[in-house]
Amino acid sequence: MIRKPENLGQLRQTPWAEPRLATRTVKEEMRENLLRRLDQGETLFPGIHGYEETVIPQISNAILARHNFILLGLRGQAKSRILRGLAEFLDAEIPVVAGCEINDNPFRPICRGCRDLIAQRGDQAPIAWLPRDRRYVEKLATPDVTIADILGDVDPIKAARGGRDLSDELTVHYGLLPRANRGIFAINELPDLAGKIQVGLFNIMQEGDIQIKGYPLRMPLDLLLVFTANPEDYTARGKIITPLKDRVGSEIRTHYPASVEEGLAITAQEAWTSRDGQRRLEIPAYLREVIEQIAFLAREDKRVDRRSGVSQRLPIACLENVVSNAEQRAVRNHEAVVAARIADVYAAIPAMTGKMELEYEGELRGAENIARELIRGAVGKVFTKYLAEANLQPVVQWFEIGGELKLPESAPAAESFAQLGHIQGLLDHVERLGVNGKADPAVTSAAAEFILEGLWAHKRINRNEERGFHAERPKTPEPREPSARPPRRQFN
Repeated sequence: MIRKPENLGQLRQTPWAEPRLATRTVKEEMRENLLRRLDQGETLFPGIHGYEETVIPQISNAILARHNFILLGLRGQAKSRILRGLAEFLDAEIPVVAGCEINDNPFRPICRGCRDLIAQRGDQAPIAWLPRDRRYVEKLATPDVTIADILGDVDPIKAARGGRDLSDELTVHYGLLPRANRGIFAINELPDLAGKIQVGLFNIMQEGDIQIKGYPLRMPLDLLLVFTANPEDYTARGKIITPLKDRVGSEIRTHYPASVEEGLAITAQEAWTSRDGQRRLEIPAYLREVIEQIAFLAREDKRVDRRSGVSQRLPIACLENVVSNAEQRAVRNHEAVVAARIADVYAAIPAMTGKMELEYEGELRGAENIARELIRGAVGKVFTKYLAEANLQPVVQWFEIGGELKLPESAPAAESFAQLGHIQGLLDHVERLGVNGKADPAVTSAAAEFILEGLWAHKRINRNEERGFHAERPKTPEPREPSARPPRRQFN
């Protein structure tokens, strides 16, 4: 194992002392590492789906151009996750002056303390190694953030202990931004940052000059500055002031998944569905699609505020609740298989209502009612995809001649399977949903129940809480009583 240099003299004997590495900035470092990963065909942002042809190429362009940049997008569009993934474009570790608060470059120290240390100890100045995960600093912008939090402030205790004047650079307590030196500094929800704090970022981005407590302090910090913002928040909670926006090199727009397939991949990756493992979990593909379609329909619904957006967290949380409801049923009925049903989606409505900001019309209708209508619409779309060609008229006729079926949400799988088997021709179509005819009764009955729900979504049968699935018999018109004719009017 090669021993790492522990002092400046040892470091001078390594490639780190070469002019290219000794003077390389963090933006040049990220540019080199990005080019290497592109050349080797590596995935740039693992776990990010749907941005391969849109957002990721734009981020790559910004890094290659050595730009500070901002991600603009609605909530739940993986903005923070992308920013945290930027740390992977940094070197595994870099040398710093040991004990320095701002990660000073041993060959180009910028703080007074490090310059004095190297002047006194020369090649014996101690060196430490900083890993890439400690080179990413993130701050959530809130109205109570102060300029001292970001840049720093004078520390009277330091001055008193060292017998120094308050204007001495060694009395400064550095803020988050200087502590991110030689790394990435990210600010989430930039419009929430007070305007005077945004002003404090100007010279840092352009000139490297900061001012603390009224005296100038020349600190050419080496940083990549990145931000996130919701474009609709500019008027609701604040705005990005124009001079700061002008200094941001690239403005990159994020978006929601463009297709159901992309949404399915994200939800499957993020949702916690692997539970205790004692029971086999079955989440049918058609049910996953229903959950994903709910989010897509909500984003298009006029009663839902489009400016606020519908986060990808909606289908993620919904799927987790669906599994939980199915898990409850399986445990109570002592079943070995946890099979999700369409009834579990309705049970997951509490995971949806809090993630939709409603317009006035939606508020009148009510969040729960809208959620139920979205589920019905999603079922209808998925039903059409799988069963548009199926001849389900025998099933409809079974209800039209007086058949009724009410499936309690907590009913055991065997009981549901037995009741569904009485409906003529129903189980003949479960294979269209990818269910083998010899599958577990819980899986088969879930597919059969979905078919009935789809018929209701397309208004071919009816369903209510009292009777369950049924067909309305046509009402026979009541005989009309002959009305008395008015007396004939006579004219003279």
